[in-house]
Amino acid sequence: MGTMPIPKLLLTMSGPMMISMFIQALYNVVDSMFVSYISEAALTAVSLAYPMQNLMIAVATGTGVGVNALLSRNLGEKNYSMANRVAGNAIFLGLVSYVVFALLGLLGSRFYFSVQVEDPNIIALGHDYLSIVTVLSIGCFGQVLLSRLLQSTGKTFYSMVIQMVGAGLNLVLDPIMIFGLLGFPKMGVAGAALATVISQLAGTALGIYYNLRKNPEIQFSLSTLRPSKPVISRIYGVGIPSILLQTVSSVLIFGLNQILVAFSETATAVYGVFFKLQGFAFLPIIGMNNGMVPIIAYNYGAQKPERIHKTIRLGMVYAVAIMVVGLLVFQLIPKELLRMLDAMLEIGAPALRIMSLAFVFAGIGIVSGSSCQAFGYSVYSMLISIARQIVVLIPAAYLLSLTGVLRSIWFAFPIAEIFSLILSLFFLRTTLKKTGMALPKAK
Repeated sequence: MGTMPIPKLLLTMSGPMMISMFIQALYNVVDSMFVSYISEAALTAVSLAYPMQNLMIAVATGTGVGVNALLSRNLGEKNYSMANRVAGNAIFLGLVSYVVFALLGLLGSRFYFSVQVEDPNIIALGHDYLSIVTVLSIGCFGQVLLSRLLQSTGKTFYSMVIQMVGAGLNLVLDPIMIFGLLGFPKMGVAGAALATVISQLAGTALGIYYNLRKNPEIQFSLSTLRPSKPVISRIYGVGIPSILLQTVSSVLIFGLNQILVAFSETATAVYGVFFKLQGFAFLPIIGMNNGMVPIIAYNYGAQKPERIHKTIRLGMVYAVAIMVVGLLVFQLIPKELLRMLDAMLEIGAPALRIMSLAFVFAGIGIVSGSSCQAFGYSVYSMLISIARQIVVLIPAAYLLSLTGVLRSIWFAFPIAEIFSLILSLFFLRTTLKKTGMALPKAK
């Protein structure tokens, strides 16, 4: 972390994470792909469930970001006893988070759908799906947090394997449990949910094995599992802004669904499809950022600013390259992407082309926000996300909806991303100055 050349280190740390995040996107896309063959109502139900599902993932990954940054920094400072305590408290926080979401799913999933739609079929299908993925969500939290512990010590290959096994198993189980193959009962959307949670539990089991047998830098004991207020405060000092950042995405999806459903339920389903497909462009960047955060945090602890500068610059170059590829795919073959999910082409193809214009501006903004997180200034990432998705995107979408033309709403996405790019670069420059890691001025 402190000596390997940055290009090689970034690829070593981020490559497996980019692949694993790319594979992670398959969970929702595969669920949607198979569910779309049941009915449009089933696809709409799964799309409407996604904000709550995304909130659960936000808590898991946000906690993981806090654990990752704090653990990597302590390892960089050679403070191994604190690193072990951070790892133990990560497990404790995962269990607490699971209990909270299990109760929410058990008691509130039907109400969640009833406030969005009136169709009893969509409400019933959505309740079946959401109650299962929340009540049995311990695998979601376990898989994410155990992967982050491996990533924090540089063992990103094992983290990638965990994700690949989970996603691969989900791909196999989905058609079997949805359509009743190989002697299984035909379960519909409930089968899609069960396939997801079983796959996550398999990833969790593998994560336990790898951390106990392949991760000697971290030593678990009952004492490290005991909750520590100072450790939890420091984890969430970084993690809460990240959780809120992703929670904003849930608010965005929920808000846009309310705007789009006034036009048609099909428009809602199309946006749900886009949100999941865009993961194939965005999640590799998020995976790269997951590799960047411990590199920056470690070298910040080791006071090596030149390595930090190189990491940020190279991360931006990679992010822009990934976004350009994503843009070209969405511009050139939107109909083929939509046919894969059996979505409405007349509405969907123009929507994908317009919304994907935001990709051009997104890469640098995402890297800038993650760099702020690595220095402990996660609040800047939160402010960028809130500004983009709540302050700009939803109001812009609402104002454009007043034209009465559905196509106009999609332009809110590139508008919001331009604003986000400007703000993120400003906050990155501010963070570098505050930490004493400012980039050297060109001569």
